[in-house]
Amino acid sequence: MAQSAALLTRIMASSVSAAVQAGKIIRDVLSKGGLNIVEKGKNDLQTEADRSAQKCIIASLSRQFPNITIIGEEEPSNCEVPSEWIVTEADQEVLKLKLPAHLEDINPKDVCVWVDPLDGTAEYTQGLVEHVTVLVGVAIGRTAIGGVIHQPYYKNDESGMFGRTLWGIDGAGFGGFVPKPPPEGKRIITTTRSHYDSVVQNAIKSLSPDEVMRVGGAGHKVILLLEGKAHAYVFASRGCKRWDTCAPEAVLHSIGGVLTDLYGERYSYKAGTTYANTRGVLATAPGQSHQWYLSRIPDEVKQNLQ
Repeated sequence: MAQSAALLTRIMASSVSAAVQAGKIIRDVLSKGGLNIVEKGKNDLQTEADRSAQKCIIASLSRQFPNITIIGEEEPSNCEVPSEWIVTEADQEVLKLKLPAHLEDINPKDVCVWVDPLDGTAEYTQGLVEHVTVLVGVAIGRTAIGGVIHQPYYKNDESGMFGRTLWGIDGAGFGGFVPKPPPEGKRIITTTRSHYDSVVQNAIKSLSPDEVMRVGGAGHKVILLLEGKAHAYVFASRGCKRWDTCAPEAVLHSIGGVLTDLYGERYSYKAGTTYANTRGVLATAPGQSHQWYLSRIPDEVKQNLQ
C-alpha cells in the first residue's frame, strides 16, 4: 500500500477493498443457502452473512489501522477469521485522491469507523437482494467524513459481473457513480419498508409527495438520492443506528446533499456516542431545500422522537 498517502486516504482505500470482499461473502452465503437467521429484536434479523461480512471488514481494517476505533453492528466475535477474508489491498483510485489540507494530517485516535456489514437484512432474507448494501463510514471527531456503499447484487450490464462500490469523502471527491438530479416538477420521497407506522405516514403526508418509494436499507435509500431517483429520504422513527447513516451521510455530503435528524442537527459519530438515531432521519438530494422539508414536518412527529 502507498504508505505515503494520508491516513484518511488509506483507510478509505482499504475500506473500499474490504467492502467488495464482504459483498462476495454475502453472495456466497446466500448461494449456499445456510443463512442461520437469528432474531435480535422486532424487525431486527441477523444472518450468517451479516456475521461473516463484519468479521471480514473489521479484521481487515483493524490489522492495518490498529489505533483507530471500529464499531460494527453485530456483536464482536473471537472466532478465527479465515485468511482469505483478510483484505490487504487498497483501491488505487481512492489512493490517488488529493485531500484538502485539514484532512491531510489527522490523529488516528480521532477516527471512528462505523460498519454495517449487511444493510437491509430483512430484504436479504426475503430475496429482495437489490436493497442490500455494505456500509463503511469514516468519522473524524463528531463528523461523518468518508463513506463506502457497496451493492453486492448490482449487475454490470457490460461485464455481467456483480457488485458496485460508491464512495465519497466530504470536501475531497467521490467515485463509483455519476450523480444525477431528481426530476423537476414533482416530489418523490423514499422511506422505510419495515417501520411504516402512523407517525412515519404522517411525516410523509405532510410533504405532499407525488410518489413514495418504500425500500429497505438506509444505504439503498441514499443511493436513490445520489442517482436522482428521489428528492428526499424521510424516516420519522427511532429504528435507525449510526452504522446505518455514517457512510451514506458522508457520500451524500460529498456531492452537496444533506443528511440530518428531523430537527436539522447532524448526528455525532464520535467514539462513545449512543448508537440509536433517536430523532429520525431526513436526507435531501443536492439542489433540494433541506430547510423546506424540515419546516413541513409536523411538530407532533418531531415531539414523538424527543
